[in-house]
Formats: sequence, structure tokens, C-alpha cells
Amino acid sequence: MSKHNHEAILKRAIQALHDRTFFAQYPEHPSPKIYGENADSEGQAWFKNQLGNKFNELSSEGASGWIGSEVSPYLQEPLNVQYPHFKNEYLIEQAELNFHLWRKISVEDRANILIESLERLKSRFFEVCYATMHTTGQGYMMAFQASGPHAADRALEAVAAGYEEITRFPKEAFWDKPMGKFNIQLNKEWRTVPKGIGLVIGCSTFPTWNSVPGVYASLVTGNSVIVKPHPGAVLPMAIVVAELQNVLEENDLPRNIVQLAVDNNDRPIAKELAEHEKISIIDFTGNAQFGAYLESLKGKRVFTEKTGVNSAILDSTTDADKMVANLAFSVSLYSGQMCTAPQNIFIPESGVETPEGKVSFDDIAAKFIEQINGLVNNPKAGPFVLGAIQNSATCDRVEKVEKLKGKVLLDSSALENPMFKDARTATPVLMEVDANQENIFDKELFGPIAILVKTKNTYQSLEIAQKMAKMHGAISCAAYCTNDELKERIKDQMSLAAAPVSFNLMGGIYVNQHAAFSDYHVTGGNPAGNASFTDPSFVLGRFTRVGFREPA
Repeated sequence: MSKHNHEAILKRAIQALHDRTFFAQYPEHPSPKIYGENADSEGQAWFKNQLGNKFNELSSEGASGWIGSEVSPYLQEPLNVQYPHFKNEYLIEQAELNFHLWRKISVEDRANILIESLERLKSRFFEVCYATMHTTGQGYMMAFQASGPHAADRALEAVAAGYEEITRFPKEAFWDKPMGKFNIQLNKEWRTVPKGIGLVIGCSTFPTWNSVPGVYASLVTGNSVIVKPHPGAVLPMAIVVAELQNVLEENDLPRNIVQLAVDNNDRPIAKELAEHEKISIIDFTGNAQFGAYLESLKGKRVFTEKTGVNSAILDSTTDADKMVANLAFSVSLYSGQMCTAPQNIFIPESGVETPEGKVSFDDIAAKFIEQINGLVNNPKAGPFVLGAIQNSATCDRVEKVEKLKGKVLLDSSALENPMFKDARTATPVLMEVDANQENIFDKELFGPIAILVKTKNTYQSLEIAQKMAKMHGAISCAAYCTNDELKERIKDQMSLAAAPVSFNLMGGIYVNQHAAFSDYHVTGGNPAGNASFTDPSFVLGRFTRVGFREPA
């Protein structure tokens, strides 16, 4: 029996899944009133004390050594945090051994244990925040929200979804079939049987937000889990795994029901683990090539979020300035290093309709230049909205884009960060192309890159946006349209491409943002990924139902 009872939280979370209205178990604002007067300074101090030291909170029995290769995008210096390193066979052996203990724990107890780990994690959100900042380059506020409260809510959502699907049908039934002079009577029983060992392969830009749904979905459905974070962003997930292990141990269960598998870029282990015959479930966030390879593996249940080409369709708006301001912020947020960031912005050559008349293509382009410059040149906003560039390859990509055969409207440049003089930064590059230059924009250009695409009309904009989503995937789409008939056409055509559309966002919320318990993150219906946070299929593939019957 679990030593914790979080039935009330679980019930609220399940209700939120059905209502799809706003629900957050973990408040997103780093307020001292919520998280403690000294929580921020203590979290920062913990992070600084961790630098150059071994991360001793994880189970290290059986480790073959200690490794770590994280580099801060803000300091451009190694963190020198070391983690226990295990041989793959040891990880698999432990995962299989402990799977057979974990699978026999009731789903009620599993849910309570998992929710308890999130309640514990709440007191470490600031530690996770600074760990995320200095591994991903996210700004302070995003690092706190995305890796702390929002990630915890996504994990809770996965627990609620898994619990509900397992308990949806009865465990047993008395079956009585009338046959005339007699009845056939059977006692029937059904067991939910987890698949085995889950492998979660993380990414470098959102190390917890993208990983915890798979971790918690596999655990609540009774599978053991091996967490393989990106070698450049280990610390945030190390904290999560440590809290999981602590709660498991308190409940007299093996810590290694969930394990952290750390590697280096020069000796990666994800492929070898993924191909191991004992791995049954794989969750992956990352590039399309590796994602497609994982999806091709036979005998595995694979859940992927890959790359996509996100569009914005500009037709008409009530306020051109607010429209452009919203999109300029969306492009700039975390320097475009988000799977939901808009890339291709389709604008009719005749301009955008407003109550004051048409705003020309060139005027819309000028507004983009003005809004991006206004943001990046604001010392109180720019450095904190853009953050830092996680990988130097993103800076190289920006330079290559500037040399393509488009019209560069705004060059990218380094942005001085007042808190971190050595931060790796790049302001957005803005390029204008014609619709027939698809070879420039028909791929994901990850980073602070925005392409203004001049089209004949909105119908062509929609046609190309749908084509991009169908061929290359899309995780988000923005549309500005005040005509109801055309809006319905956009909904219809983009839904066929399985791309969700955000209409007419003006301020306070951006196309980049997806909310737990309400928005389905990735639809699973186009090449951007085959899974969705969190619909029933995200948890159903992690277990099977097996029936038993005998005469009553």
C-alpha cells in the first residue's frame, strides 16, 4: 500500500481531462507566497553548489563510473556536474527485475506514489529552473514555468489519463447467459498487463516538459522506465528521477524502477538501448531522422515528437499592429528554439484586410522589422525573452539562412545579455521570399528564423501551409482571419493535415504555448510526431488487457 493518499488531486485531474477548461495543480508564477520567501535564492544556491560536483541523489550501486558533459549556454563553460554511469546491460537487468515488482502494485498505489513525487518536486522548482537555464539557454521565467509547474502538470495529466484508462472497465464480472432450460454462467476476470521496460529519450531544449509525460505514462501503467536525457541537458531530469527514486524507496520499493542513463556526445547509447530486445516502449523528442528510425523498429511501441514546419496564415485582422506584435514575440521567444514556434508567415501580395483598409505586404514586413527590433533592443525584455542559444549549430543555421536566395529584411546579430556577458545569443533573422521558392522554406529551420512568404492570395497561403504540414509535419499553426466562412475553410483544411490552429491571438497568449489538461500537444496525425500529450492512445499502447474465465 502506498504511504501517500492523493485521491483528491487525482480526481480533479481526471475531471480536468474531461472538461478541457483551465486547470493547474502547480501554479506557474514563481511567487514567494506560493513557493516560499527564500525558495528562489535557495534554488540558485543549490545549483551553484552542484557545479563541479557529483550528483549524489541517484542510486549509484552498480555504476561503472561518473560522467557529465553539460555546458552552460549563458556562461559557455562546462557545468562539470558528474552523474553515475551504468552499462546498458546493467540498466536493462535492473529494469526487468524491478518491472516484475512494480507491475503487481495496484494502479491506485502507483498513482499515489507518482503524484507524491510531483508534490515533492514542487519544492525544487527553482533548482530545476536554474538547471534548465544553464543547460538549455531558456530565460528565467520560461525555465521556471516550462520545466517546473507546466512539466509537473503534464506529468499529472499523464498519470490521470493512464489511471482512467486502466480503471475504465471492471476487473471482474459475473456472466449469465440464458439458454432456455438452463443458463451458462461464468466468472470473468481481466488484468491489465504492462508491456515491460520503457525508454524515454529526451531533448536538449525542453528536458523535462517533453520527457515527463512518457515517464509518468509508462510508470502509472506499470512499466519500469529508463530515462536517457540529452547529454547537454541532464540535470533537470536528474532532479526529477531523484525524487521518483526517493518516493519509491519510502514505499519499500526498489529505487531502480526508474533509472537515469547518462551518456556523452562521443559515446551515445540511445540507439543501442532502443534496439535492445527487452525494451518494449520508446518515447522520443528530437529530430525527424532519428525519430523515423525509432518508429521503424519492430516489436516496439514508439511515441514520437519530431520536427515540423509551422505556419502563420495572415488574411485579415482587427488590429495589424497587435497581430504583428504577437507573431514577432512568438518568433523571438526563446530564440525560436521551440517546436511550436511559427516559421513560415504567409501574406497575400495584396496585403492584409483591416477595418481601416488593406495593409500592404511591405507595410506588414516593416511592422515585423519594427516589432522585432523594438523587442530585442529593449534591455528590460530582449535578453530575457530571447534567452541563449542551446547549440552552436543553431547559430550556424542562422548564418546559412542569411545566404539563401531570399531577401533578408533583418539580419541576425548577437545580443548582449546584462547578466551573462558570454552568453551565446542570436536575434531573429527575417527573410522575404515568393511562394514559388519552396526549396527555402519547405523544411524546419530551427532557431530564430522567420520567413515572410508572399502568396497570390489566402487560398494559396492555406494550400501551401496544408502541404507543408502533410509533407513535413506541423505542431502549431497561427491564422488571422475575420471572415467566418474563410475561417471554417482554414479549420477544415488544416484539420485534414492534423495541424491545430490558433486564430487571432493578440496578446497574453501565443501560438507557442500549449496548456496541460486542455490542449493536445502534437496530434499524432502528421509527420511531426505519432503521439499526442495526452490523448487515450498515449497511454493505451503501454499495456494490454488479458481475460480469464471459468464456470461459476
